[in-house]
Amino acid sequence: MPPAAETVRDEVDGEEGDGGARRGPGLRSVLPSFLRPGLRSGHSPRGPLAPAAAAPLAASLLTGALLCLATALSRTYPFGPVTRNIVDLGQQYLPFHAYWRALLLGETHGDAFLNWNSGFGSNFLGDIGTYLSSPFDLLVVLFPADRIELALYVVTAAKISAAGAAAALLLLRLRPGPWPVAAVLGTAYALSGWTLNYGATVPMWLDGLVAFPLLCLVGEWARTARRPVLGPLVVALAWIANFYTAYMATLGAAVFLAVRLLTAEESTTAGRQTAERQTAEQKTTGQQTAGQRIARQRIAGALRAARSVLIGIGLAAPLVVVVFLGTKVADPTPVTTFASAAWTDLLARFLPATASVASPALFIGTPALALALTLPFNRAVAPRVRAGWTAAVVLVTLSLQWEPTHLLWHAGASPNGIPYRQTFVLSGLLLIAAWLSVAQGVPRPAALLAGGALLGALAWAARGSVDIDDWTFPAFLAAALLALAAALLAREGARRNAARTAGRSLPALLPVLAVILFVVAQAGETVVTGKRIEEQQRSEVSWSPRTGPWHASAAREAARADAWPRYRTDPGEVPGGNDVLLVGGQGADYYSSLTADVTSSTLASLGFGYYAKGRHPVTLDNPVTDVLFSIGTRLRSEPTEPVRQDARPRAEVTATTTPVPPLVTVRPREARAPRPEDSAFVRQELLLGASVYDLPRDTRRTGRTLTARCPAGSDVWFWAPEYKGSATLAGAEAGGAAVDFEGKPPSVRAPMRTLGTVPASGEVRIDLLPEAGIRLPRQPVGCLVRERLDSAVRQLTAAGATRVSAGGHGVTAELPPGSTGVAVLAAPRISGWRCAAGDAEAVPARAYQGLVAVPLDGRATTVGCTFRPPGLRLGGAVGAAALLALAATVFLRRRSLRARP
Repeated sequence: MPPAAETVRDEVDGEEGDGGARRGPGLRSVLPSFLRPGLRSGHSPRGPLAPAAAAPLAASLLTGALLCLATALSRTYPFGPVTRNIVDLGQQYLPFHAYWRALLLGETHGDAFLNWNSGFGSNFLGDIGTYLSSPFDLLVVLFPADRIELALYVVTAAKISAAGAAAALLLLRLRPGPWPVAAVLGTAYALSGWTLNYGATVPMWLDGLVAFPLLCLVGEWARTARRPVLGPLVVALAWIANFYTAYMATLGAAVFLAVRLLTAEESTTAGRQTAERQTAEQKTTGQQTAGQRIARQRIAGALRAARSVLIGIGLAAPLVVVVFLGTKVADPTPVTTFASAAWTDLLARFLPATASVASPALFIGTPALALALTLPFNRAVAPRVRAGWTAAVVLVTLSLQWEPTHLLWHAGASPNGIPYRQTFVLSGLLLIAAWLSVAQGVPRPAALLAGGALLGALAWAARGSVDIDDWTFPAFLAAALLALAAALLAREGARRNAARTAGRSLPALLPVLAVILFVVAQAGETVVTGKRIEEQQRSEVSWSPRTGPWHASAAREAARADAWPRYRTDPGEVPGGNDVLLVGGQGADYYSSLTADVTSSTLASLGFGYYAKGRHPVTLDNPVTDVLFSIGTRLRSEPTEPVRQDARPRAEVTATTTPVPPLVTVRPREARAPRPEDSAFVRQELLLGASVYDLPRDTRRTGRTLTARCPAGSDVWFWAPEYKGSATLAGAEAGGAAVDFEGKPPSVRAPMRTLGTVPASGEVRIDLLPEAGIRLPRQPVGCLVRERLDSAVRQLTAAGATRVSAGGHGVTAELPPGSTGVAVLAAPRISGWRCAAGDAEAVPARAYQGLVAVPLDGRATTVGCTFRPPGLRLGGAVGAAALLALAATVFLRRRSLRARP
């Protein structure tokens, strides 16, 4: 064969020269025409649909079907009555998507900069960049408000299906092969253990699952000097959709590109011309020149990839910088020390029906894993390709278990909860290895035997893992047997075709049966795994019920009572989390990775509780804090039936409206700053500017009983943020109902709660029933005197704003003439607030015990405050520079194309 023809063959075959190795009879050679792969661009496909379109489409449809089937078999919504709202899916992501829908349809008080509903005012652009910036999330507008769970499931399914399509497309771009197999391997990537165990319940991470194969395509374009404009746009879209997992996908794509640069044959037009000009007399010199040329082109490819990544991240900077700076001021979580998983557990996670957050989810399906394990022994694949991809898979696997590389994968900070969030990258690399081993034909018996031996050894070594489920080995053995039958049928069909010993129909039938068995093995095991993981998760972790009549009743009452910005409406406790995002109002509930430290610390110091180590403040039904934050209407719910996993809860919802000061009040200069030892009662009084509690000085604790004296008729409040158990105010006149507290430091802080009314004797006795040791603050009891609080409300209202108006991310208030001291906006002073009194220039807002404040000089009769997310200007500047760089790339590309002969 002439050199030029040889090079063309390598280009068609995916630039993976075989290094002289013999290729066995391939599966592609005996498939019917509609299953055969077509050639690269410039060649006509041999079937009714080009493989470049058929494989992604088939992978997407198969992925969606299998995901829905697994959901249906587990009786989970929307194909069953059981809730799928486990952990943060119900507490965080579902409410955010509900609010996102309302915002897109213009049904919220806030805008893209500021969320007035959560945390008494929060940075919403940061939350958009963290949870909602994926293009798939726009689908929520197609669903009614009472079908937000269905909307989120569709978004999740769409992302997973897209990941399968992108993976199948990447595989065929790497090397032509049978598109049905590429489609099945794409589905294996999309429905890996990482997806079923983690991604399906953390929908924003799924954008990284989609991004990895697309970023690998960007690397491939850079290596071959193609699509210099589309590449940066793909990178930008990936980083905008979810920068956190896009970072991991970018690292994984860098591994992919490194292997491709080191293993792929160079076959550019210039390279072919150089090879043709070489002569026998210049052989040695020519080889050196070719080596130097390949080295230069590898460096050029790496530089082109770096350019695409830098421009793409720059284009995403307006959002990424806002999120990055938001994390800097977010409530810090306790430092997590990485502990590697036991190797037995790590190996077990390659097997089906295993679930755990303490070990990496590595399941890709037994058939796909078996193919990946044959690559090191498959002599039909070039040695450098085998060595490169085997090394990549082994090194990435080891990187999961080593702390320095663990920190690299997670941008320098070991995450809380799930420590192996990067595992989808390893799943992708394994499936690339599987494809390279099977694309040119079923591996020879020696490779199959060696790969099967490795697979058997892996399963045997994992047999003692705690992650093994009752379904694990039955599913594994069934899939392995079906995969073996598929391999035998494919090889027999190839053998008969090569020897021409059978009729025309039989050779075509055997490979088709082989593909069918392969699909059944992979799909069946995946469905079993998805079903079992769903069932294990909802039996072992916290869950929220499905949205239903309770939420609908609360939403109706919140809408009826809403009087923003005259005062706030707090929806109270609704099952789930982020209540205000689901049902409306302007309460304290807020659960986000970007919950500002000042919000969390300010509310906690005033007696509010929280979950998630401070990043989920919850409502506090307390008259004093209602006054402080201008909560005029409070909703209270009473369940009418038990809350269950398989039912939509109902409750009786009532609304109570009380007089409160306006959203902007005028205070004198602070009398004194709070001290670390001050109780929540004292801090409430300091912020209120009045003494409203009677704080017993002689509170005594005897065993499990607290005793004190308070004014008769006052309300007894118990503040024990670290206490877990119940507290009961003794005495028939007091009521005697037990009140539960759920303190569990550092993750959960119990809110202040009322126990009842002080009896006529003035004696207060509180009986404690702890679940563990009793941990109480120095001043756990305060008795609220309502007459004092009413007087404080009248004073604050008289001196407060006469009129308040609020826009999407700003507030303007009119003040009584001659107001002096400090105007205080009842919102936490998070970074980004700028305020001005009168006609003065806006400057960063002051803080008044954690709230937004504006100094007054007696002349200004208005104050105005606006919120701009920190980092917006810097990110915009970086984005503009990246846009100029992209424009320059377009110009240079066009000039280069015009200069070509």
